[in-house]
Amino acid sequence: MPKHLHVISLLVVCSLWNMPSSVHAQALIPHTVEIDAAKLEQQGLSLAQQAAQLAQFQQIDLALPRARLATQLAPKSDKVWLLLGGLHLQTKEFDAAIAALTKAQTLNPKNPDILFALGSANFQRENYQASAAHYQAGLKLKPNDPEGLFDLGNAYYMLGRLPEAIAQFNQAVSQDKKFWPAINNIGLIKYEQGDVQGAIKQWQEAVTIDKKAAEPLLALAVALYTKGDSQQGLAMGEAALRIDQRYADLDFLKQNLWGTRLLLDTKKFLELPRMQSALDSEEGVIIPDPPPAQ
Repeated sequence: MPKHLHVISLLVVCSLWNMPSSVHAQALIPHTVEIDAAKLEQQGLSLAQQAAQLAQFQQIDLALPRARLATQLAPKSDKVWLLLGGLHLQTKEFDAAIAALTKAQTLNPKNPDILFALGSANFQRENYQASAAHYQAGLKLKPNDPEGLFDLGNAYYMLGRLPEAIAQFNQAVSQDKKFWPAINNIGLIKYEQGDVQGAIKQWQEAVTIDKKAAEPLLALAVALYTKGDSQQGLAMGEAALRIDQRYADLDFLKQNLWGTRLLLDTKKFLELPRMQSALDSEEGVIIPDPPPAQ
């Protein structure tokens, strides 16, 4: 590619044939407009950086137009297309996200982050087979990525490939001992399989890692209450809901891959007067210690 692109204006020629010899004919001097491609690309990358900063503060409506313009000014940057695809993912514009991410992959097939993002886009579209394929491809390039391993486990979970899902979650934890979401999701699987004690053990471990993680705390509360440990379960349930009341929404729990059995038990649990009172309370959070693993 030449460094500069040239745009030449039309040359207007005045005919001299019918003009008196005393009159000097004049022609429009041609002008060349030079566009510095390298400078435009740099401006595009700067816009992309601005968009990324805005996205960090959840100002997606301001970030998106900047990212779109950045792809026009720096169309050969896979990172700019990846950014645009990620922003579309946040607004749940999945077709636009996949189009941008596919462009990014064309520019750089060896970027695992693009493949992971394509996996996420397909997962959210409930195309779990395609999601798993992209996560697998990403992990070939970046095999020890905890989040990639975790995401592949979730895709396997939704495909009903439960032993493989658990294996991926365990691999994620082997790479990051404090990666409690993977431990939590092993508990989700075990609960649906009827292994309540096994699920409790997983959730106890997750809560030990992060006492302010509302999801395993609520799951543990439900399991303990249903098993007969009412007081401990209720105390933990109150604490979980005071941390994050989104977990009182069954649809939100389903989005977080809670299975049918756990959702049914959670519905009953949330209808208890103490849980309803916890939702209305604005008291500070006091998180009880989980019972020791058995």
